[in-house]
Parts: sequence; C-alpha cells; structure tokens
Amino acid sequence: MVAVPARVRLALMAVATMVLLTALGIVLFASPGGSDAGGPDFDGAVVPKDVRTTDFALRDQDGKPVRLSSYVGQPVMLTFLYTTCQDTCPLTAQQIKAAQQQVGTNVPALAVSVDPANDTPLNAKRFLAKHRVNGHLRFLLGSRAQLAPIWRAYGIQPQGNGFEHSARVLLFDATGRQRVAWPSQQLTPEGLAHDVRLLLR
Repeated sequence: MVAVPARVRLALMAVATMVLLTALGIVLFASPGGSDAGGPDFDGAVVPKDVRTTDFALRDQDGKPVRLSSYVGQPVMLTFLYTTCQDTCPLTAQQIKAAQQQVGTNVPALAVSVDPANDTPLNAKRFLAKHRVNGHLRFLLGSRAQLAPIWRAYGIQPQGNGFEHSARVLLFDATGRQRVAWPSQQLTPEGLAHDVRLLLR
C-alpha cells in the first residue's frame, strides 16, 4: 500500500470539503424564485412547504379586530413595521401600495407592530396618513405580550435600542399557507406584484 504524503491528504480533504460546501450552498441558496414542486416561479424566496402558518388576532389602527385566518380565500401580504421609522418602514409601505396598484386590486396587506411602546393607534393613523397608504395597509397593534408570540412564529426581531427590527414581506396564498418571503433589501413593487399575480391565479 502506497503511503500518501500528509500534504497531499490535506489538499484532497480541502478539495472534498469545498465540493461539499458548494453542493450545500446550491441546495440552501438556490435561486430565490425557484419552482415550488412544479408550481409557479416566484421572484421572492419560496417558503418550504413544512413551514407552519401561525394564526393570530390583533386590532388595527381603528380598533377593529383582525384575524389572519379570516383572509383565507384570497392572498395576503404580511409585513412588520413601526410607526416612528423614517426609512425602511415607509419604503416598504410604499412598495406594497405600488404593487397593489400594479396588480390592479388592493390585495389585503397587514403590518404587525414591532415597537408596541410607541405604536399607538394615533401614531399608526398618522403613519398611514403621512405615507398615503390609508386603504392599502392595516396597522396591527398590541401589547408586547400579544405581539411576542407572533414575532417568534415568523422569525422577527422586534425594534430595540441599538438594533433594527427584521424587515420582510411574507405572502400567503388563498389557502392561508405561506408561499413567499421578501427581505426588504430585495423588495421591489414589480417583483411583489409578479408574485401576487401568481397567487391570484
């Protein structure tokens, strides 16, 4: 049996490791809009089928009750915002509105608070009015105890001192299943509208 020099063994191990990591990367980070078991090609990241949808009940800026499951039968957009945000949240709200306009219908859009101490009904109304998204977005409010289980269920870090909240838009199909996730830095009205149209088919 021929002895393989240590340097050669290390090189072979390094190559094998790189091949494995590359293959793993392809599996984990395949194109965001990949097919969903032969389904439509979304522009956003396809959510795995085994990801659970968690229902919740909150009140909106007008005090009206809102339950996620009450929207079964139509697609829904779900995002996470706070009322005193000056950059990401207003932009996300505008992109949702622009996507609705491109689709030609106000597909329901819900924004869950990530800053319950400051997200009061008055501040939520001011946010919607200031950014001209009244009628396009419902701002859902609650106490930290009410909101924390929702944040956990959807992998959201709330707004805090010294760090920003998780910013994304989730799309649910007419059966109530999560289908697409859009990180805010990749979100565009065109891409969002494209995915909503697929869910409307």
